[in-house]
Amino acid sequence: MRKYKLVIFDLDGTLLDSFPWFLSVVNDVAGTHGFRPVAPHEVEEMRGKGSRELVEFLGVPFWKIPAIARDMRRMKTERLKDIPLFAGVDRMLRHFSEVGVVTAMVSSDSEDNVRAALGDATQYIAHFACGASLFGKAVKYKAVLRRTGIPASDAISIGDEVRDGEAAQKAGIAFGAVSWGYATPAALAKTSPALVFSSIDDICRLV
Repeated sequence: MRKYKLVIFDLDGTLLDSFPWFLSVVNDVAGTHGFRPVAPHEVEEMRGKGSRELVEFLGVPFWKIPAIARDMRRMKTERLKDIPLFAGVDRMLRHFSEVGVVTAMVSSDSEDNVRAALGDATQYIAHFACGASLFGKAVKYKAVLRRTGIPASDAISIGDEVRDGEAAQKAGIAFGAVSWGYATPAALAKTSPALVFSSIDDICRLV
C-alpha cells in the first residue's frame, strides 16, 4: 500500500463535526438571503449533490454566494465552542507528527477559526492555507506543495465533499474520501478516490 509524505486535511465534516450545526442554521440563512429552505426529508438528497448541483437545488444565485459565505463564517465563529472535533482527531494528528508525515490544513474558513476549532491539536498541523478563494482549493493545494517541496505524487488530500475530490484531481494529488461528512459515500465515489475511510482510525491505518 502506498504511503504518503504529505497529508492535506479539510476541516468541516472531515475533522470537525459541523454538519449538525450547518443544518441548524441553513434555513435561517435561507430566509435572510432568499433561497429555499431545506426540509428534513431532503437532507440525504442534498448530501448526494456536488457543489454546483447543491446551489441549483437550493436556488441560490451565484452572485449571492460570497455574502452567504460571510454570514455563515460569522455565525460559525459565534458557535465554534459548541462544535466538536470528531473523536480521535487529536490522536490521529499526533500520530502523523510522531512518524514524520507532514500535515497541512486547507479550508475556506479563516485560519483563526480553523485554529480555534482544532484547539490543542493545532500544534500537529505544519502548514495552513485558509480563507475564501475565487480560485478554489486546487490553488491552495498547489501552494502547500510548493511550500513543503513535496512532490504531488507523495501527497494526499482528505475531505468529505465532491469539490475536495475535484480540486485534488486538478492539483494532481490523490484524494482520500471520508464517509462521515457532508457528502454521501456514493457522491464521493464519483471522484474516484484513491482511499475511502470509514473511521478516523482508518486514516492512520491506511495512510
